Amino acid sequence: MRQDFRCDCPFTSALDVLGDKWILVIVKQMLIEGKETFKDFTESEEAIATNILSSKLKFLEEVGLISKTKLPDNKKTNLYLLTEKGLALTPILVELALWSDKNLRDMHPSIMNGEAMEFLRNDKTAFASELVEKYREKLAATMHKSTGG
Repeated sequence: MRQDFRCDCPFTSALDVLGDKWILVIVKQMLIEGKETFKDFTESEEAIATNILSSKLKFLEEVGLISKTKLPDNKKTNLYLLTEKGLALTPILVELALWSDKNLRDMHPSIMNGEAMEFLRNDKTAFASELVEKYREKLAATMHKSTGG
């Protein structure tokens, strides 16, 4: 698939890929919430419609942010995993969460709070590194299981 870009501006080009309201939500669900299967995504509180979810997962795969494989113990179920390109979005997700915490809490006071947000506020670099490290550990365990190890 060839992605069409509006212009040569790097910011606009990034938004051509990431600007849809569901793309970063799906990446966040994978990175932070551990979602891996279609069923996992459909059960999330964001309530994405299944037809939209299907098209967004396909798009994410086509642009190289996720890969699709089969569950080791169930060859009917697709397993969606972040690629390195997808994991590279972690700092963007962290910055969006910080921005939301600082700028939307007055309008949306029930935004998540607690230890994770405190960690994020105090050390965003360590928070992002921990997210990526935990995801890579989970990915390695998944790949180990799928190869029968």
